[in-house]
Amino acid sequence: MVPSMSRPANPYHNASCESFMKTLKREEIYTNQYDDLENLRANIEEFIEEYYNRQRLHSALGYRSPEEFEQKTECQAESRSATMEFFENKENDKKNSKGLLGKETQMPSPSPDPFSC
Repeated sequence: MVPSMSRPANPYHNASCESFMKTLKREEIYTNQYDDLENLRANIEEFIEEYYNRQRLHSALGYRSPEEFEQKTECQAESRSATMEFFENKENDKKNSKGLLGKETQMPSPSPDPFSC
């Protein structure tokens, strides 16, 4: 095993690992009581495999679960076409708005569910 160290005064090298350890401690270890080492190992394995890797929303994946992200990726790979996602602006939720030249323009209808194939 080789330790992974970043340059002095550069703490970003292990940021993803540190973030995972923080989540593991906060959401699993500190919230449960364990009878013995085997119980701890079983709970940590279940946390990682069943919750963290499948259900928990991850900011790096656009606040989607890994399963949802993988399904969308597989769906896009099958269609082999470029896709775009549009997010609704809640502040400007009007039927009509002023266009670039000040003319009334009709807002497009919302796009279909981006998670369905």
